[in-house]
Amino acid sequence: MISKERLDFLKENISGKNIVVIGDMMLDAYFWGAVSRISPEAPVPVVEIDNEFFRFGGAANVANNIIHLGANPIPIGVIGNDQYGEIFKDLMEKEGISPETIFTTDDRPTTTKIRVIADNQHIVRIDKEVKADLDTETENLIISFLNDKADEIDGIILQDYNKGVLTKSLIKSVSDFAKKNNILITVDPKFKNFFEYKNVTLFKPNRSETEHAYGIKIENEEDLKKAGFRLLDDLKSESVLLTLSEDGIALFEKGEDEFKRVPTKARKVADVSGAGDTVISTLTLALASGGSLVESAYLANFAGGIVCEEVGIVPIEADKLFNQVWNDLK
Repeated sequence: MISKERLDFLKENISGKNIVVIGDMMLDAYFWGAVSRISPEAPVPVVEIDNEFFRFGGAANVANNIIHLGANPIPIGVIGNDQYGEIFKDLMEKEGISPETIFTTDDRPTTTKIRVIADNQHIVRIDKEVKADLDTETENLIISFLNDKADEIDGIILQDYNKGVLTKSLIKSVSDFAKKNNILITVDPKFKNFFEYKNVTLFKPNRSETEHAYGIKIENEEDLKKAGFRLLDDLKSESVLLTLSEDGIALFEKGEDEFKRVPTKARKVADVSGAGDTVISTLTLALASGGSLVESAYLANFAGGIVCEEVGIVPIEADKLFNQVWNDLK
């Protein structure tokens, strides 16, 4: 799939790349404790919290992966003027990520997923969010920033979690901007606005998103081929990368009659959380650094497998990724 020479080339070129990440910035909150009694107010456990910690989620996790791979993320999104927004900004400072284009608003809270875990069991998840579309004023600020920084941008990732930041109008404006300035643009979609992402460099849905979008089931190679090339044609994208969980990745390129497969590596899976964020981060950086679609997909697939071995959402480290890929190729 890839040579040691090409690995060294990509690792060197990834360093310092400027990658814009536009999407739903999220915070993951974890409250750990123990249960020793049932509440007298209702038949529910009382969790006595003895530890709490916070991690980046959503598009923020994509930005975090990029900085850990040695590149420069430029995250663009919205947080609330609230306690969790302050925690989010503290995390950014800790990781060395610039908050310049993280807009604070009174109109919506910081999107936060609160997980309560007791005695090694997930008790409940509480979602704090507003899914209303982003306001036009903030959209205009985003486009203005992109225009000002056009010469410094090596790639753009649109990371959609259906929380309202990536509106139809913003998607079109950013796509037009990327095309006009010949900038690489990749997309990690969700169900809403699935077909709005036209004329991009690479579109990365998973199997279930594709099945949902077309009302089909992908059960064999022929189903897969039809779905992938249909996406390529409908979206007018240069390429489609369809993730298939344990079945690896399928690659579709404009002008090709057949698709390519990148198999997954057999691994001990501990937690799949955040693996998709790692894949789009690694993939975009590799493409921006001169990697071919197959090379970039191979590297991204490997990176996703590595983070699945970890519990919780963790970023991929450049040295660990490239060393493990090289060891696997020996």
